[in-house]
Amino acid sequence: MKIAKVDLLPVSIPYTHVEMSARVARQGVSDVVVRMETDDGLVGWGECCSGADTASVAAAARAMLPLVIGKDPRNGELIRKAVFQTGLWDYRLHTGNFAYAGLDMAMLDISARALGTPLWRLLGGLASTEPVTYFCYLQRADETDLARQCAAALAQGYAHFYLKVGLEPQDDERMLRAVRRAIGPRSRLRIDANEAWTQPQAAKLLTRWDAEFDLDFIEAPVKAHPIRLMADFKRKLPLPLCANEGLDGENNVMEVIHHAAADVLCFSSYWVGSLRAFITLSRTAGLAGITVCKHTHGEFGIAAAAHQQALLTIGNGIGGHQQTASVLADDIVTAPLPIASGPSWQASEAPGLGIAIDQDKLDFYHRAFEKDGQFLPWAGAN
Repeated sequence: MKIAKVDLLPVSIPYTHVEMSARVARQGVSDVVVRMETDDGLVGWGECCSGADTASVAAAARAMLPLVIGKDPRNGELIRKAVFQTGLWDYRLHTGNFAYAGLDMAMLDISARALGTPLWRLLGGLASTEPVTYFCYLQRADETDLARQCAAALAQGYAHFYLKVGLEPQDDERMLRAVRRAIGPRSRLRIDANEAWTQPQAAKLLTRWDAEFDLDFIEAPVKAHPIRLMADFKRKLPLPLCANEGLDGENNVMEVIHHAAADVLCFSSYWVGSLRAFITLSRTAGLAGITVCKHTHGEFGIAAAAHQQALLTIGNGIGGHQQTASVLADDIVTAPLPIASGPSWQASEAPGLGIAIDQDKLDFYHRAFEKDGQFLPWAGAN
């Protein structure tokens, strides 16, 4: 079995609202869909992460294809070594990881489909019989709208709530108070500052906020680099620290683990280049007593399904992984993902990634990208 053809299709799908944080103001997701076909007719699907520029990630994936076409998709790690070493993508690591991770998903999808088995079985089997759970991604809003969002999410069964902070402390505090009042004392409330604060600012705010709002953890309150300083800051915090920024590449993930610089690692295969690398590093973190929360940059059903397969196998994943399925206006999969309307996703026996692609929707949202370009990370502020 050899890879015969790879199509790379940039796609744009809008959110139901503008995603606002200390880093982005984004109106939707623009990623690169990978359609990979073998010489015996098997088709696998993947999704490259856009990062700052979707076209450049598509170009990176295209530049990798001479080291991919003609190879056996079941040897994904051997192909990854050739791409990053022979192809020199280890000199442009983050862009390389964003691009190659989509090719990796497609190869794994084919590998599992060839055997008629779900991908989680090839990746090590189930680590738990319990379903994987995902968070409610709250939109920044006034108190009335936040109460409405929380009530709807509680009715759907969500137990983990996530709010972006780091823009204006008074507004952040007003929203946190409204959310905690709406979700009650037992639901878990997480916040993400996207490195917005200095260490003195973060320490002052978080000490007060944790006492009032009982925060589950804080994600990226301060600059992640140098990692030694993040480790020092963690020891001063009154609540668990979640690292996201700073996990760019396998070596940085290992450094965070080595320095015990975080209580939770929030990353994905996009940060480290492949689902196998994500699983290996997640299990390594588990040996150090560190848990893992799957990160999303914004994703379609392909990436969500691929990472669900990995999360079923790792054993030290927390409840409430990140997702954007519930805030996308549409998707390119034929059936809605379980997490489009609730927090839980059970293991499935469907082969490969466990999804099918709606070709009409793929074509429609590819044309949308060609017509209007990508959803820029800052354009939603206009």
